[in-house]
Amino acid sequence: MKSFTPRPSDIQRHWYLVDADGLTLGRLATRIATVLRGKHKPTFTPHVDMGDHVIVINADKVVLTGRKEEQKIYYHHSGWFGGLTETSAARLRANHPERLLEKAVRGMLPKTTLGRQMFRKLKVYARSNHPHSAQKPESFPLS
Repeated sequence: MKSFTPRPSDIQRHWYLVDADGLTLGRLATRIATVLRGKHKPTFTPHVDMGDHVIVINADKVVLTGRKEEQKIYYHHSGWFGGLTETSAARLRANHPERLLEKAVRGMLPKTTLGRQMFRKLKVYARSNHPHSAQKPESFPLS
């Protein structure tokens, strides 16, 4: 029996819309990463980008459990000596609320060119309006 490998013409991409209002950050990020990779499809192949597009609205209303709002620290290094910058989750939410979800999802995708290609299919918006209504997004499969 031969193995099935999908061709680019076999891949059908859908657009999903997620309202992040009141949802927990980590649980939402794992579900989004699964859809971006395409693991929810029966034809999933690890070396092929099978994933769908995901639009997230109301990213500023995502919930962090416990004391993560004050205690969770995000690090960034510029590459120069002494170039380590740290930012708390509260400050990141105040300045760039969409980056909380983007950083959580990016950490769950492969660290390869394929993972970067999957990440480009994620669109995160802090408020409830988005410019992707022409794609007719479907409701997000949360279960």
